[in-house]
Parts: sequence; C-alpha cells; structure tokens
Amino acid sequence: MFTYAPTEPVPTEHEDADALVVWGNTRKQLSDSAARLHNLRWVAALSAGVDVIEAAGFAPEVVITNGSGLHDGPVAEHTLMLSLAAARRFDLAYGAQLEGRWAKELCWAQPVGVQRDGSTFPGLGTLADARITIWGFGSIAASLAPLYRALGGHVTGIANSSGERHGFPVVSGAEILEVLAETDLLVNILPSLPSTEKIISTSVFETLPNHAWLVNVGRGATVDEDALDQALRSGQIGGAALDVFAREPLPTESPLWTAPNVLITPHAAGGRPVGASEFVAKNVQRFLAGEPLINTIER
Repeated sequence: MFTYAPTEPVPTEHEDADALVVWGNTRKQLSDSAARLHNLRWVAALSAGVDVIEAAGFAPEVVITNGSGLHDGPVAEHTLMLSLAAARRFDLAYGAQLEGRWAKELCWAQPVGVQRDGSTFPGLGTLADARITIWGFGSIAASLAPLYRALGGHVTGIANSSGERHGFPVVSGAEILEVLAETDLLVNILPSLPSTEKIISTSVFETLPNHAWLVNVGRGATVDEDALDQALRSGQIGGAALDVFAREPLPTESPLWTAPNVLITPHAAGGRPVGASEFVAKNVQRFLAGEPLINTIER
C-alpha cells in the first residue's frame, strides 16, 4: 500500500498497482491512471458519484466501487441547513448584516405557517407542516427524511418504483406530477445519469407552486440551469438553494449568481466520507479473498 497525490500522476514505480483508492482526483489524473496502470483491477471511489471516474477511460474489466453511505450524515446535515436557510431567509438577513441594516421585514408580525400565498417574501417561513418532496430516495434520503419529520415536515419520495421506503411514501411515474403540484420544498439528490440529465426542467418548474423552493445537493447535470434561471426571474418558483452545478466552479458569468432568491454553496454538502478507512479495509479483505465488493457500480 502506498499514498499518492490525487492531483499528480501515480509514480512510475507503482504502475503495477492492482487497486486505486480515489478521492479528490482531478480529471487529468484519472485519465492518466486509466492509461498507465495496466494491472489495475479495482478503482475504489470514496465519493458517491462516479461519473467522472467512468469517463476517465478505465478498462471495462476494472471494477469500480463508490462511497455510497459514507456521505449520508454530512449531506443530510448540509441539506437541512440549506432548507432552514431558505425557509427563514438567512440570505436576506445576512445581506442586511453586510449593509449594517436591521432587517425589520424579517422580524415581528410574520404570518403563521408555510407561506403558500407569498404574503411577505418568497420563502416558506417554516418547515413545520411543509410538504417536502425528495427526488432520489436512497441512503441520503433515509438519513434526511427523519430530520424533516422531526421538524414537522411531511415527506414524500420520488424514485423509479413506488411504495414505502424507510417509513416514507415514495411515488413514481404519473404520480410524480401530482406530488410536485403540491410541493413546498423540492429536494434533489439524484445522481448524474443519462436518464437524469436535466430531468428537473421547465415542466417541473411549471408544475411546482409559485412559492416552492428547490434544494439541489445531487448533481448539477440533473437540473436545466437555464430553465431554473428563467423560473427564478419570472417568479415561477419561490427560490433555490444550490450546492452543485453543471460546471464547477460555477462560472462567474453564470446568471445564477445574480438570480433572485438564490442561496449558493460550493459543492460543500459532502467532502467528509465518514468511516472511509473502515469501509475500504472491509472491501480490501473482499478483494484479496476474491469476493464480490461492496457498492460495485454496474458498467
């Protein structure tokens, strides 16, 4: 076992490596590894998403595993933070702080409950009794949904098949639009796949109520950013709290920087793979024993 810099080529003396643990690797480094490490049999990603790794050109026989489950807690925590910031309009409060202004519009005489009529400013006001839809109901949603429930939110999931997961109702197919039409807060945790590219687009924004907010902690490619910008500027939706984008870092020329009612964080929801060492060690034992690896990605 050896340690390498994820931004630099693997040293020549280690080109015979059988396995490569990937975390924070650049696209260039991944492509170089795919081209030079001819003995490679396993790429162990600590990230949940592996789209960049799959695009690097590793041979078809190389097994790729992801870090699904390692980020559930941190991503759920960040998503809840964005949701509360959107509901209580922390962005407006912080903007007033930078101006040295007491934001009296945010205090006193606020309407009770979720602001579905837009009575003061675009925002939910509270997560209590809010209708929260989580699109992509996997392990992160399993950690996140109970947090919303604890605050009084009503959670519905969207997935490829309907039913019940982790004690919450999940819909699919034709039911999706029905749920979106009644959604106060849409949380996107979808991975980047050909089937999910720009799946959250104009039709979704037209279906959501005008007060609804979008929180995106999945992948930027799943949202049509031009349609989102138009929806924000036209008041078609209440706002958006965004952690991921189609291009990262988000280009300075992106209209999302100046769109109204937007909160932006720099892909910071994850970045903390909890239990990574133990997880990799368990998979190494399986690898050496010739057993199936945990979190293997179908290629």
